[in-house]
Amino acid sequence: MSGPEALAAHRDRAQQDYAELVERGLSLDLTRGKPAADQLDLSAPLLALPGETYRSAESVDTRNYGGLHGLRELREIFSGPLQVPVEQLVAAGNSSLELMHDSLVHAMLSVLPGAASRWVEQERIAFLCPVPGYDRHFGVCERLGIEMIPVPMTDQGPDMDTVERLVAEDASVKGIWCVPKYSNPDGVSYSDEVVDRLAAMPTAAPDFRIFWDNAYAVHHLTDERVAIADVLAACAGHGHPDRAFVFGSTSKITFAGSGVGFFGASPDNVAWLLGNLAKRTIGPDKVNQLRHALFLKDEAGVHAHMDLHRAKLRPKFDAVLRILEAEVGGTGLATWTDPKGGYFITLKVLDGCAREVVRRAADAGIVLTPAGATHPHGQDPDDAVIRIAPSFPTPEELEQAIAGVTACVRLVGYEKLLADTAS
Repeated sequence: MSGPEALAAHRDRAQQDYAELVERGLSLDLTRGKPAADQLDLSAPLLALPGETYRSAESVDTRNYGGLHGLRELREIFSGPLQVPVEQLVAAGNSSLELMHDSLVHAMLSVLPGAASRWVEQERIAFLCPVPGYDRHFGVCERLGIEMIPVPMTDQGPDMDTVERLVAEDASVKGIWCVPKYSNPDGVSYSDEVVDRLAAMPTAAPDFRIFWDNAYAVHHLTDERVAIADVLAACAGHGHPDRAFVFGSTSKITFAGSGVGFFGASPDNVAWLLGNLAKRTIGPDKVNQLRHALFLKDEAGVHAHMDLHRAKLRPKFDAVLRILEAEVGGTGLATWTDPKGGYFITLKVLDGCAREVVRRAADAGIVLTPAGATHPHGQDPDDAVIRIAPSFPTPEELEQAIAGVTACVRLVGYEKLLADTAS
């Protein structure tokens, strides 16, 4: 049976499975890529640091004001993973998102290196947004009135033919959001060619910026430590040293809410940022930076610590992939990613079905990231992408949740196929 009768039989089975799911009265949350409690426990020794050792390697009293650039010993640890020279790396507060937000605000209100005027004085400001992408990037743009232009993602990074055309023809296109390694949510790592083209491309805006959110620089899920090209070096090599802003943090390395955010860029960009930061703070939490430096010790310590995270995360990702394959593999109802790193799996259902799958899951007690969150203004034109965040639930909760999601995928998918057949 391959016609309407077969589809109706599959739908009826899915309806039965869904009814049983609803009766279970679940209450499960897969909305955000938060570290689980046992991952946070890996960094528990931080709570006992720095002890009585409150001076940095350069004898800075970390309890006092000052030090906008951040502690050098911590910047040395993350210089390699973030591919930023130590002198060009700023260690700040607990959030890289805060640094991204502030960088945009500062660009609005003060003249960037290479710019003719403040962005707020210009009639239109637009950013390129590779999709599917990170909803919080889009939220910052939406808050500041920055127009968002979706650009398709490929398995190598953003569609560079589209990017190059848009930045060359329109001076109001001021930047592009990039999650270059294990991208949110597809897990794509940018190819060397894509990085080189981003660095080399002519732009109509002299103050064009790449917002390089390297959030998953050391967040590997396999034995392979995927490497990406050095965007700062590439930009400098092509005569655009001010083009890239690099961001990173320890938020999914140590304590998600008590980490350290980083900003890396050209010397002129760093001076610009620090000059603006001096108007809003007298210095970051250097005690927290010191305890991170003492805990992680060096770059090798970061990688060893992330191996402990991988040991906890990989089985959860494997469970999601196993259940997806068992329940919807071969049905044609969905495809999904198998990432080498990061925090997400992208589930792509039949066009026009994502919102309904998310709604049915919520009615059964399984809360997913809203359909459309992976696109500007929450509008996925295909209504097909659902972001799965496996990290936070317990293994048992995760297996229940994904099994429930697959029941919703089957029910909504077969209903759509039957409706299409009838029409």
